[in-house]
Amino acid sequence: MRRTAHISLDWTSWFVGFLPVGAILLLATPWLAYRLYPPEVQRSPEVQAWAQAELKNLGPLTGREIMLAALVVLALALWIFGTGIMDPTMAALLVVALLVLTGTITWNDVVTDKPAWNTLVWFGTLVTLAGGLAQVGVVRWIAALLGGALEGLPVVPAMAALVLAFFLLHYLFASVTAHVTALLPVMLTVAAAIPGMPMERMALMLCLSLGIMGIISPYGTGPSPIYAGSGFLPVKDFWRLGTIFGAINLIVFLAVGLPWLMLVK
Repeated sequence: MRRTAHISLDWTSWFVGFLPVGAILLLATPWLAYRLYPPEVQRSPEVQAWAQAELKNLGPLTGREIMLAALVVLALALWIFGTGIMDPTMAALLVVALLVLTGTITWNDVVTDKPAWNTLVWFGTLVTLAGGLAQVGVVRWIAALLGGALEGLPVVPAMAALVLAFFLLHYLFASVTAHVTALLPVMLTVAAAIPGMPMERMALMLCLSLGIMGIISPYGTGPSPIYAGSGFLPVKDFWRLGTIFGAINLIVFLAVGLPWLMLVK
């Protein structure tokens, strides 16, 4: 974004820009989820007593549990503060190796973790496919079509159309990182060609939409394949609910977030 549009967004801009949308979705999403996909068991007063008894039976923390907590903190620290000295993937591999070497988990635990291997296969395939779309020019072709379609539109409808396209094109990508890498520079280039476009607001709109688009598919973000592969939610329901909540997120974002950003930013 800095290279394409010479724009840098700080934490305050992100927070203030998403504040009303985030507040609405934070309050509405649990209620909507309960109404649209009600749980099979809606009352279980005995669970609290059972959980307390089980927690008591577990006793104090064991050495392995303390080691696990320490290594989780190490992983988080490396991901947040150590990017200058270590790639995040290498940090994850290092922590997994330490888990095995310290006896916190066994190698058999690693090789029999089906959800983890399922996630690896998902991303190994889909991230490669997403990169291939960018390499063969599909993304640029879509951007060229979009630029032609937006020609002559007023600024605010053009901003909404760009966000809509950016959001829907996430179906082609297996992670937010791949999406940003392939599409954000192209979208900013298209936006910059529209007369009167407020580029800082446009860039912030596109970036903020990344936080609400991961719900639309079972591969949209890093955690998505883990949730989808857990078996608790049928695949067809995942797609259906992803479409419903994706639409809700997008409508709230455009109806509330766009006017808000035009006022405050």
